[in-house]
Amino acid sequence: MPCVLITGANRGLGLEFARQYRDAGWRVIACCRAPEQAPALQALGVEVEALEVPDADSLAALAHRLAGQPVNLLINNAGIYGAHAHQAFGTVDCASFLAAQQVNAFGPLAVTQALVSNLRAAVAAGGTATVAIVSSRMGSIGEMPGGSYIYRASKASVNMVGAGLSHDLKPDGIAVVLLHPGWVRTDMGGPDGMLDAPESVSGMRAAIAATSLDRTGLFVDYQGKELPW
Repeated sequence: MPCVLITGANRGLGLEFARQYRDAGWRVIACCRAPEQAPALQALGVEVEALEVPDADSLAALAHRLAGQPVNLLINNAGIYGAHAHQAFGTVDCASFLAAQQVNAFGPLAVTQALVSNLRAAVAAGGTATVAIVSSRMGSIGEMPGGSYIYRASKASVNMVGAGLSHDLKPDGIAVVLLHPGWVRTDMGGPDGMLDAPESVSGMRAAIAATSLDRTGLFVDYQGKELPW
C-alpha cells in the first residue's frame, strides 16, 4: 500500500487530498496544527498527526514518530495568504511579508528536509517517491500584473525551492512537481472561486501521477498544463 503524507490537511485542498487518496486505497498520514480541532479530518478515518509548519521541534517530533517508515508521496499543502490589509504597494510591512515566506516558502523546504529519509526509504523498498508542492500561478514572474506582494512573493520563492529540490533530490530517485490548484472555492480562495476542491484535487492527483524523474521540477496547473515561471 503506497503512503502519502499531507500537510495542512484539516480543511480545503488538504482535506480533499486526504479524502481522495484514502478512497484510492493509499495509507494517508494527514498533518495539521491541532488535530483535536479538525473533526472533518478525524471523520475520514485516516492517520492524523500534529504538525506546526515550519516549527523545528514539531518537525523533529514528527520525523521521530515516522522514523523508518517509507513515504511515497509528500504533499506540501500547508500555506497562508497573508495579511489582506498589507498586500498592496504602499501597505506591505516586513512582519507580514516574512510570516508568509516562513510558512509558504521555508515550510515546504523544512518539511522535505525533515522527511527526506522517509522518501528515500520508499525508493529503497522498490517504490517511487515524489514531493508535490502546492504553489500558485500568482507566483509566476512571467504572468505578474502587480499587487498581492506578500502572497505572490512567497509563491515565487517556493517555486525556486521546488526547482532546487528537483535537482538535489533527483540522484536519490525522488521527483518533484509544483502545482497550481486553480482558483478554488475554499476558506482561502473564497466563495467566488472558479472550481470546487474535488475537481482541483482530482486534477492535481493526475499531475502528480504523471510526474517522474524524467519530468521532475515542472510547474503545472491542475489540468497538467505547464506554466511560465
